[in-house]
Amino acid sequence: MNIARRKSADAPFAVMTAYDAAFARCAEQAGIEILLVGDSVGTVVLGYDSTVPVTLEDMVHHTAAVSRGAKHAHIIGDMPFGSYQTSDSEAVRSASRLIQEGRASSVKLEGGMRAADRIRA
Repeated sequence: MNIARRKSADAPFAVMTAYDAAFARCAEQAGIEILLVGDSVGTVVLGYDSTVPVTLEDMVHHTAAVSRGAKHAHIIGDMPFGSYQTSDSEAVRSASRLIQEGRASSVKLEGGMRAADRIRA
């Protein structure tokens, strides 16, 4: 799925958060085309008070589970706090793990314009 093309064509699409294979399978069967594996897994599933304790390993694990459950959806892996802020090389390594090990189609990170150079890396 080309998200930019769909957006520029004003073609609607649904995005939903998923944390495991079973939920991903149900979402895909319901017609959801894009699944976000958010760092909110920390508060929703892992019992943390915030998303700050979520590790890259947590995100790789849950992204891989969602990828196994959804065979056709575009999977977005959220890069957790601390996995990309230090350097461009750290950001690339973290994104690579989410894509290679977690089988994410793309990654998401927060920071807006402050993070633009990091995103280009």
